[in-house]
Amino acid sequence: MTRTRQCLPRSGTGHINLFPPCLNIFGLLLGFLLAGCAVVGPNYVAPDPGVPKGWNTALPNGLTATPPDARTLAGWWSTFKDPELTKLIERAVAGNLDLGLGRARVREARARRGIARADGFPTINVSGAATRVGTSSETDLGTENDLYDAGFDAGWEIDLFGRVRRSVEAAGASLEASQEGLHDVMVSLLAEVALNYVEVRSFQTRLSLAEANQRTQEQTYGMVVTRSQTGLTSNLDLEQARYNLEETRSQIPLLQVGLEQAKNRLAVLVGQNPGSLKDELAERKTIPMPFPKIAVGVPADVLRRRPDIRKAERELAAQTARIGAATALLYPRFTLSGSIGLEALSVAAMLEKESGTFDLGPSFQWNLFDAGRIRQNIEVQNAIQEQALIRYEASVLKALAEVEDTLTGYAEEQVRQRSLKAASGAAQRAVGLAEDQYQSGLTDFQNVLNGQRALLSLQDQLAQSQGAVTSHLISLYKALGGGWTCLGPVAPGKNLPKQ
Repeated sequence: MTRTRQCLPRSGTGHINLFPPCLNIFGLLLGFLLAGCAVVGPNYVAPDPGVPKGWNTALPNGLTATPPDARTLAGWWSTFKDPELTKLIERAVAGNLDLGLGRARVREARARRGIARADGFPTINVSGAATRVGTSSETDLGTENDLYDAGFDAGWEIDLFGRVRRSVEAAGASLEASQEGLHDVMVSLLAEVALNYVEVRSFQTRLSLAEANQRTQEQTYGMVVTRSQTGLTSNLDLEQARYNLEETRSQIPLLQVGLEQAKNRLAVLVGQNPGSLKDELAERKTIPMPFPKIAVGVPADVLRRRPDIRKAERELAAQTARIGAATALLYPRFTLSGSIGLEALSVAAMLEKESGTFDLGPSFQWNLFDAGRIRQNIEVQNAIQEQALIRYEASVLKALAEVEDTLTGYAEEQVRQRSLKAASGAAQRAVGLAEDQYQSGLTDFQNVLNGQRALLSLQDQLAQSQGAVTSHLISLYKALGGGWTCLGPVAPGKNLPKQ
């Protein structure tokens, strides 16, 4: 449908009439179209994953199925009452690069939603030109003239079948998905900071135990040397005492390497250079112990709280809306456009009332043949929606499995820890008895060696078990989706959370 540029009609008073009779007819027709229009494509309905009512794993002592307190879950690391851990968490929230990347993605999605919304509004432009025009000498205008024009033009796509509305719907759901993605990064980050901090304290505890056992074995070796010099023991005992001591010494460098690597990982997580936390974490402290009572809730609580599940659900909603936007291309697109301005052969003449021009009218575009391109694109969008649904269902199963695994690990590690405590105490007493009997000549040195080796091994396993209990609890908090609510809103152009 074409439009011809015309001089503006005028009323009897000399004013420009912007609404010629033909537009009244178009307005009436447009009203009928709008009354009968509908947004095409499927309307989104959130899927029901059908999760179980309770956990398959029996909750260990200290864990309950009551809904967790929102404030406690949001700041779960504070339950360990470790100021150093809290400080590292705060620094990670402010400086972690993955969080910064997530914030930038949220800002990008917010801007894309703004672009989609803008498609539903008219566009208005202003233009002007001064042109020297050469024409045929056979015309009355002469061969050359100056032409001046200025004015406004506007255009508006009438969203009869919801293409723009579906695009805005998809962009809004994508923004929400990017926000949930940022929350998911937050949950993982907080857990990683805490896990690496526990690993630092675990290595420090194991180092202290190894060094204490080394000192004990040095004393034992000195005692054997003295007895060997006086002829009270054989060289076999002397060599056995020495290789026992050197074996313990050889374990210390490996523990030191593990400690420094854990510190470096922690430094990167808080957004600092590797090695920057070496002095800050030089003082050896105990492994943080968990709070005795923790509310876990039920599987349905996890689905409502886990950001990875919420992200997958929002991605499914966005893709459902894209099907509607693709379907709308099967129908005609209507546009109302026009312009109003001045046109004359001189600047002075532009101020006269006869210089007014207008261009106003509807147009439409309808693709009658494209060899099936639009319908194939709809099929593509349907297939992508199916993939999004599968990803959502997979995220639900993954979340439930993570909670079940951490519940099992937390419960069984507590049982193991109790046995290791009992075994470590018995080994400590056995070493004391063996050393006393050896000095009295009532037993051979092999019993002393066996006792010291068993004690070192059991103490090291106990330290690892203490760290594992705390680590399982941290993983449980992560599996429950705890921590992301402490993240402030993302402000445009900012890379730091609001406090």
